[in-house]
Amino acid sequence: MYLVAIAWMYVVVMMSIAEATSSQGTLLGAVFTLLLYGVLPLSIVLYLLGTPSRRRAQRQAEAAGLAPATAEPSAQPDGSGHPAGDAVAPERKEP
Repeated sequence: MYLVAIAWMYVVVMMSIAEATSSQGTLLGAVFTLLLYGVLPLSIVLYLLGTPSRRRAQRQAEAAGLAPATAEPSAQPDGSGHPAGDAVAPERKEP
């Protein structure tokens, strides 16, 4: 999967260089070529293709007894699942 992404970015970078060095091209056109043909579509495709592995990792974490990703961090500060002790130390009286 990553080999195709690297190859596609190589092609897009070459297209951007050709756009920037062309007599009719501009540097702004090269930037838009890089963003609209390379970075944006590739980020969307890689996100969509990575969804099954993210779900699998989330299921494995839940099966292992770890806190779900949606739990509030204040409820379990260290993620161990044990209740927290006194969050605030008791105030001592000065002699």
